[in-house]
This record gives sequence, C-alpha cells and structure tokens, in this order.
Amino acid sequence: MNKNYYAILMAGGVGSRFWPVSTTDFPKQFHDMLGSGSTLIQKTFSRLSWLIPAENIFILTNERYNGLVLEQLPMVKQEQVLLEPAMRNTAPCILYASLKIQKMNPNAVMVVAPSDHWIEDESEFTKDLQQCFDFCQKENALMTLGIQPTFPNTGFGYIEFDEKDANPIKKVNQFREKPNYETAKAFLEAGNFLWNGGIFIWSVQAITEAFAKFQPQMEALFRQGLESYNTSSEKEFIDAHYAKAENISIDYAVMEKAQNVYVLPATFDWNDLGTWGSLHEKLDKDEQNNAVVNATVILENASNNIIRSDAKKLVVIDGLDDYIIVDNENVLMIYPKSKEQDIKRITTKANDL
Repeated sequence: MNKNYYAILMAGGVGSRFWPVSTTDFPKQFHDMLGSGSTLIQKTFSRLSWLIPAENIFILTNERYNGLVLEQLPMVKQEQVLLEPAMRNTAPCILYASLKIQKMNPNAVMVVAPSDHWIEDESEFTKDLQQCFDFCQKENALMTLGIQPTFPNTGFGYIEFDEKDANPIKKVNQFREKPNYETAKAFLEAGNFLWNGGIFIWSVQAITEAFAKFQPQMEALFRQGLESYNTSSEKEFIDAHYAKAENISIDYAVMEKAQNVYVLPATFDWNDLGTWGSLHEKLDKDEQNNAVVNATVILENASNNIIRSDAKKLVVIDGLDDYIIVDNENVLMIYPKSKEQDIKRITTKANDL
C-alpha cells in the first residue's frame, strides 16, 4: 500500500433524522442501520482500507464518541482519533487534520469521507479513489467525487461542471445550493450536474494553501499549534483553541471560492442514508414495498412502509401505507414517511419531555 495515502473519516454527526434509533449519545454511524452485520463506521473504515493503510486512517469525531470509535474499530489507536472539543462544522476539523497529517508526511494525499454513506460496489469506489489520488499527486487540485443524479433530489447540493470538458475528471464551474424541484429537474435535463456527496480528495499541500488563501484567520489559528501536533501537548492546544474557529463548512470556506476544483463523476452506487426514506430505498422489500429490519412481522393491507425493531419481536400492522414504524428501547414512533424531514423537530420536542 502507498504510505502517502491518508483518510479522514468524518464521524461527529448526530443523525437526528434517524431518531429514535440515532441519538446524541449513540448516533447513526455507530448503528447497523441495514442489518448487514456491520455498523456504518465499520463499513466505511473497511472500504477505505482497501487502498489506504489502516494506520493512516484518522477518525474525526466529537469527544463524547471516543469510546464508541475505539470499541467499534479495535484496530485503531487512540492517536488516530481526533477529538473535537466543540461542534464547528467541517472546515475547522478538516484544517486541523490536514495540518497534523502534513507535519507527519508533507507528500500526503488524502480523502475526506463521511462515515454514514452506504456504498455497495467497493471495488468501483476504490478505482475512482485511486484515479483521484493519481490526479492530485500530479496537479495542485481540490477534488470531489460527484454522484450521478438519479432523480431531481431537492435535499442535496449540486456540482456544475464544464459540459464541454471531455476529460474523465471535469473542471468544476460552480457549486449550487439545494434547489427547488423545478430547478433540480432543470439540472438533470442539462446533464452536467452531479450531486455533492461530500467526499473530497486533495494533497495536504493543496488544501493547506487553500485555507491560507481563503480562510487566513482560521489557518493562522490552527497553525499556532503546529509544534504541538503529534505530541503529548496536542490535546491541550486543541482544547484551548478549537472553539475559537468559525463555524463553517468546507464547501463555504474553501470549495466555493477556489478556482482549482475538479470533479470525477462516480461510477459506484451511493446512498447518503440521511433519512428513513433513503434507508427504505436500500433495503430489500416485499411485494407491497415494505422493508423490514430485525422485526418479525404480520402485515395486512400495509404497503411502502419501513419497519424496524431492535428486538426480535412480533410487529403486527394493518392499514398503514408509507409510514416509518420504529420500536427502539423506550420509544415507539409511527410517522408518515412524507413528513420525515420533520423528525428533527420532533426529536427536540422529545428531548424536552
């Protein structure tokens, strides 16, 4: 394996739209959401390790999830787990990790990958990632893997690339915000738009230069601690300074400002597993389009539902169509799939009880 290859596995999110299974104390990346036998973070780590040495895979997460990471990834050492003492979106943690890796290996190229995506064709993912690494080792480029859109999704940002570019790796014209339905339809009809899946690839030199150019205050903040990185005083510096960083995503902080941004249209299947509805799409279903995880069921006049139970219990349903039915410890949720975006709001209400 190439010792210059590194990965940052982003595992700090709460996944509130998967409540009541995903909670602040035990978010979705640490659950086996599809009943596959592995949690999402375990699947992601395994997939990255096809190409990247296991010791070069770092996990960025919140302090409260340190124990969960080490429990679910026993091959990972404590020094590979980078703990965020405060929630500051993706830009600060990516800068911190990039400077830390650059100090270890100035020739490093790295991928930033969310821990909660579902990719079945891991060989195609590895092939695409290799192509990106090869490009970034030759070019001063900030790269992303764009996902081929299959329908006019209004829940994703889009990447517009140069339609005249015949190369496999395309120059990005601009990032587009989550569109309304009509705009999303127009994007698909145009043919030169991809979903922004949040997977980024670059050399540590390219990304640290970009931060210095577009986020000089943040770059200066984290560069102060350069001498402490990879030493026993690193945690002390991060604990004292991390919360001072601006709360901003990598898209806003760097990617939308830079001119050296490229995209490779992905050849692998992809699902961001952001909602119960997206999980329903990935699961095997019966003739009435019901998806069942763990539970034993008797279903009559029931269709298009997702039913999940932690226990091997009998669940009886009659007369429900297009619902989310989740039994999890002390919560039973029966909720219309069409209103799944409201689950985040319901979570807040439940926490107040």
